[in-house]
Amino acid sequence: MLAADPGASIASIAAEAGVDRRTVYRRFASREELLAAIYASRLTAIEHAIEDARLREAPVAVALHRYVENIIVVNRTWPVDLARMLDDDAVRARRDASVREVDAFLERATQEGLLRADLPAGWASALLTQLMHLVSREMPGLTPGQAADIVVDTLLRGLGAP
Repeated sequence: MLAADPGASIASIAAEAGVDRRTVYRRFASREELLAAIYASRLTAIEHAIEDARLREAPVAVALHRYVENIIVVNRTWPVDLARMLDDDAVRARRDASVREVDAFLERATQEGLLRADLPAGWASALLTQLMHLVSREMPGLTPGQAADIVVDTLLRGLGAP
């Protein structure tokens, strides 16, 4: 509900979940606390997706596909935008650590010749992020594996070394 309507009320969230709003308030003292818990869960899922992809040690092509597939699952499970929480230093630090990990992986992919080295800094990362969000939202009928196939193929054909 919050992905579709970031201003959704606790009462409407509770009704959608089939509980009374008092039940929600027993667990979360405020709407902000509920949002913080949702964002923390999304961050944790992202961190696990990165860890599971083995970006530092798996072959680049394998790690790339695993990472994309994992993040598509995260995007579909937790379809909320972290940007609303980036004023929180702890949230920003966790998000930034994940970004650094993926950026280091993309640098490795470039060094190993999977991605072109002549592109502006940050382009591969920005494009990959947008492709994953796009396929997560616009192609819900695809399995995460099928969606990852499309993202990886699109990324490599558009950025792949000649």
